[in-house]
Amino acid sequence: MARLAERIRVASGEGEVDLLIKNGRVVNVFSGEIEKKEVAIYDGIIVGFGDYPAKKLIDVKGDFLCPGLIDGHVHIESSMVTIPEFAKAVLPRGTTTVVIDPHEIANVSGIEGVHFMANSAKGVPLNVFIMLPSCVPATSMETAGAKLGIRELKSLFKEPWSIGLAEMMNFPGVIYRNPEVLNKIEMAKGKRIDGHAPSLSGKGLFAYLTAGIRSDHECTTAKEAKEKMKNGMWIMVREGSTARNLRDLLPLVHAKNARRFFFVTDDRHPKELLKEGHIDSMVRESIRLGLDPILAIQMATLNAAEYFRLDDLGALAPGYKADILSFDHLGRFQIKKVFKDGLLVAEGGKLLAPPGKRLPPYRLKSKQMLQIKPLRQESLLLRSSQSLAKVIQIIPDQIITQKVLKHIVLKDGVAYPNLEEDILKIAVLERHHRSGNIGLGFVRGLGLKKGAMGSTVAHDSHNLVVVGTNDQEMLKAIETLKAMGGGLVVVEDENILASLSLPIAGLMADHSVLDVHHSLEKLQRAARSLGSKLADPFMTLSFLSLPVIPELKMTDKGLVDVNQFKIVPVFGED
Repeated sequence: MARLAERIRVASGEGEVDLLIKNGRVVNVFSGEIEKKEVAIYDGIIVGFGDYPAKKLIDVKGDFLCPGLIDGHVHIESSMVTIPEFAKAVLPRGTTTVVIDPHEIANVSGIEGVHFMANSAKGVPLNVFIMLPSCVPATSMETAGAKLGIRELKSLFKEPWSIGLAEMMNFPGVIYRNPEVLNKIEMAKGKRIDGHAPSLSGKGLFAYLTAGIRSDHECTTAKEAKEKMKNGMWIMVREGSTARNLRDLLPLVHAKNARRFFFVTDDRHPKELLKEGHIDSMVRESIRLGLDPILAIQMATLNAAEYFRLDDLGALAPGYKADILSFDHLGRFQIKKVFKDGLLVAEGGKLLAPPGKRLPPYRLKSKQMLQIKPLRQESLLLRSSQSLAKVIQIIPDQIITQKVLKHIVLKDGVAYPNLEEDILKIAVLERHHRSGNIGLGFVRGLGLKKGAMGSTVAHDSHNLVVVGTNDQEMLKAIETLKAMGGGLVVVEDENILASLSLPIAGLMADHSVLDVHHSLEKLQRAARSLGSKLADPFMTLSFLSLPVIPELKMTDKGLVDVNQFKIVPVFGED
């Protein structure tokens, strides 16, 4: 109470503020106006505007001031770095708040993985809020490392950083009233529940919304987004590394409905973080495409804060956190200064060392080793009496695939890749419980003429996935990943051409975004040297085992026909 009383006293003009930001043009996201005035900050909070006695003055010389930017839905694991390293990349870009869904690490490490993400945010000058993963495991057609059921979620909901239930991907489970799904929704009552319902429409959508789900980040067309918005959903406009929807959805946004939209990245990888930016890049692109700059800033700040009920974020007003950006031009939106809790933490695109704070490294408490049974080359043999096989056809720059029927090379009852037709072998090995599960099949479109590539980043359960031209090199990739404790690798013969160690759950490195980016570039060059022509072969690889995206995918349990939602034999038409 004493601290609150002192803040009120200072706001009344009876004492010195910690900082007075002078000569700024404040973007008022409530009224849509721009006002030239001083911003007074005390104890990390904005306490007023105008002339106050101050311990410190910073003159922004006519620059615009706006609230810190908010990413309303992001899987930080997809950046392959920890929260402290992620913060180093996005703070200079103006992001001061992220709402994360630790779905990826939860599929590997369960409740411990969620706690790891929360603990790794301590001491970092970034607001990190957690929406609890709703679908771990995502399906029964693959083996995840853990389960987040009612008991685990009940424990996590007690944490102060837990603000709701993350994307409810199992929309059929909602519509058809699966008891476990409904129990999770009931448990989250009073908190936000995010949606994930691509193409859901009509009465199915009504049923989904009746459950209390209030947002969606899977809209890919303005028509889909309009239906969902008109029926009460907040539309998360996504611009990630793979799924880019901003250009298609932005024409729907206008002054009368803009408050129902906010920005998210979902998955943004090191290359895009470094070359494009983060939420700031979405603001710039929206302005470039013709959106009113103040509406764009509103979508990047206040709208997300109000949706998540973060009542002291998203605006520059008395009683709000002093998360403030300065920039010099509404059209360019290039961030100059970043204040977090009233402290200058970044300037000119570079992070400053905040007083008394550092960005520490963190480790999971348990040892994260790949639990894979010893293998021999024979473990990867795929036997068949017929040559016609269902082959996963890659579609460049898409996470969906097609089912194609191809004749495979058969020798003595063993099926082999057909390099002339760009047909390679794919194997997915269960890596969490030492079960020995191996799914084997064929994939077309990766382009390798020799060698193999493998990864432990494989949505959603993140088992080990490897693709190659022969079993010997595939086995070399598997053994290399096992020795690294997870990561990405490209091999040729007995040589490791490039690798990236991801020792944190097989998903994240303990290096900077720049270091990870350089390693990824080396991996992509190595894959291209083996014949791949894909823009990002490892991104493609990571989605080949995702059994909720059509048409064919491979998991540790076998080949999944997503349209039928069942495991099917590799050989034969049926």
